[in-house]
Amino acid sequence: MLIAHDPSTVSKPVSLFAHAIEVPPHARWLYVSGQVGVGLDGKMRDGIEAQCEQAWRNLFAIVEAAGMNKSDLVRVNSYLVDARDVAVFRTVRDRLLAPTRAASTLVVVRALASPQWLVEIEAVAAKG
Repeated sequence: MLIAHDPSTVSKPVSLFAHAIEVPPHARWLYVSGQVGVGLDGKMRDGIEAQCEQAWRNLFAIVEAAGMNKSDLVRVNSYLVDARDVAVFRTVRDRLLAPTRAASTLVVVRALASPQWLVEIEAVAAKG
């Protein structure tokens, strides 16, 4: 079982994430490469909300294929190319990820590997 740590000596997280996650000994670890808004049909989804949803669904599918689920997520790193999309990203993340509270970092970058990509999400999961 993963244990969230949000000590009272640090301000509360601003959204649905934990400051730290503790993994039990002898857990299986899964490192998920960055996922983007491309569906199973190979097509890029239109707009930031649709790309966020698809990237999360891709990530969940990979985690589930490894015999885990979103509650096993330890760490999530997310990258956006436009700071104006932070609110949309957080709304989609909170809706799809709830009630899981992984440790999380969100970074706004100049560009991702393809100019069509508006968001990329990578993760680490562990199951005891």
